[in-house]
Amino acid sequence: MKVEVYKILEKVRAQKPVVHHLTNWVTIYDCANVVKVLGASPVMAHAKEEVAEMARIASALVLNIGTLTVDFVEAMKIAAFSANEKGIPVILDVCGAGATELRDKKSFELLDTVKINIIKGNASEIARISGEKVKTKGVDSAQVNADLLSLAKKLAVNRKCAVVITGKEDMITNGEKHFIVKNGHPMMAHVVGTGCMAASVIGAFSAVEKDLVLAAASALVCFEVAAECAAKISKGPATFKEKMFDCLYNLDKKTIKAMQKVEFFLNKT
Repeated sequence: MKVEVYKILEKVRAQKPVVHHLTNWVTIYDCANVVKVLGASPVMAHAKEEVAEMARIASALVLNIGTLTVDFVEAMKIAAFSANEKGIPVILDVCGAGATELRDKKSFELLDTVKINIIKGNASEIARISGEKVKTKGVDSAQVNADLLSLAKKLAVNRKCAVVITGKEDMITNGEKHFIVKNGHPMMAHVVGTGCMAASVIGAFSAVEKDLVLAAASALVCFEVAAECAAKISKGPATFKEKMFDCLYNLDKKTIKAMQKVEFFLNKT
């Protein structure tokens, strides 16, 4: 399968979808910025009194438990119910799952209460949500002694959704179709919020592409190709972050085609 990444980026730029966020307070500004840079329209509404109404005018909903509170999760449920009724994709970034009992409890609560279309996390976060007994280092991934793709496939089948594991190699699956994305740069690990921004980019792409596995893979390719381009002209984390936004904004078909490192396969055991 030839992965036409740029076509989906073109749709984002042309359709300018509204991407509603209930996200991490630490990274909220960067999440809004990355969506805007792509050409989409971010909205960061958290109040329980308006989240359902806001979700009804959105084309995707991104939830991130990075700075969760019990009340915040209740607002997430209200927004997700509204998104489910409208039929728009709901992306859940299980940020920090495996670090504390509260994060685990609220992650499973969301998954059991509302329909989540894409679950996104690093290796240890997804392993924990898959039922493995792992401990996440705050919001950073810990080592997982298991076959990550098998865990992701099992979770995708059980939850009837797409699953995204980010890392040195990103894995995206719905249990039948699988993508491996090998783009990105080590500098991304030195900037707070690249994982949260990745979830927002996935939200923008899933707003315009019904094949959510393809949407997520294409989103990560674009985000990580931009990171590679930024690293070439940066002196450190601060300039890297600035240049990454510029490179994403200026991303073109020729650059993506030349730099994308993505593999596709079906039902690999």
